[in-house]
Amino acid sequence: MTVSTARRSRSDTKSLGVGRTPRLSVAGFLMALPPIVLVVLFVGLPVILALGFSLGFTGGLNTVVSLVGQQVHKATDWWGTLAAWADVFGDTQFLTNLAVTVVVTVVSAVLVLGMSIGIGLYLRMRGGWFATLLSGLAVVPLFIPVVIASWAILTFYAGDGFIRSVFASVGLVGPTWGYTVVAIVIGSVWTSLPFAVLMISSGFQSIPDAMIEAAQDAGASRARIAFSILIPMSSVPIVIASTFTAIGVIGSFTVPYFTGPNAPTMLGVMLTSYFTAFNRPQQSIVMAFTIFIVAAAIGAFYVWANFRSAKEQGRA
Repeated sequence: MTVSTARRSRSDTKSLGVGRTPRLSVAGFLMALPPIVLVVLFVGLPVILALGFSLGFTGGLNTVVSLVGQQVHKATDWWGTLAAWADVFGDTQFLTNLAVTVVVTVVSAVLVLGMSIGIGLYLRMRGGWFATLLSGLAVVPLFIPVVIASWAILTFYAGDGFIRSVFASVGLVGPTWGYTVVAIVIGSVWTSLPFAVLMISSGFQSIPDAMIEAAQDAGASRARIAFSILIPMSSVPIVIASTFTAIGVIGSFTVPYFTGPNAPTMLGVMLTSYFTAFNRPQQSIVMAFTIFIVAAAIGAFYVWANFRSAKEQGRA
């Protein structure tokens, strides 16, 4: 290779931008750094402090809350203490509320998933004005504040509400679901349905018409098309919708606070009462981490769905 050829090759390399890769990497890192710093400071650091406080580390930034709070346990070993965790998990009321939270989450997620899949299938396979109207009504709760919706559900199903009044007009006794776990499920379904409908319907709409028409030409019924083509090919949006619904319900506060009973109740209401009314911040943080652990287990399905989607698209 001559000197002129070597110079030409170096100039071609610079013109292609090969030598700029480290500079572009540094620039990209600096552009992504501000949101990372914000997440670390306002999310990561408080989580670490809360975890340390739940284990009995009451110094540093946890000093004030440890002095103000009641029944605060201090660390007895280098790794801390599990006394606060023993207080919480030794309380039968907490175990009852944990069971209620899990049951409400599972029932609400199943109902939302079933309704969303039904609306999405009807919209994809039948269409028409009624399907459009049905999907539009399903999205209406998205534009109604949760507080207003919770209060409306409470008055609608209360002892002197609309349901009881209709039954009384014909000489019957209607059910009273206000301040019950049933009202929590109704409110959770109401607030979670719009996102699930949008997510699952978009998944059904993305399936090519050629596949459905080919199945119809082969003699497949609508049920066979739904369970063999539409639902399996939309598994990723369905998993994402179900996980978001479950995580939203398990950590909800407004709906169970307005519509549910005082006992048993969901953990979101219970930990708030422990923090504000009972002044037991350490125990409330333990409950918050319990919700976080359950939500993290549910979120594993979301991670799996994203990984599967990326693998199908050749990005992983």
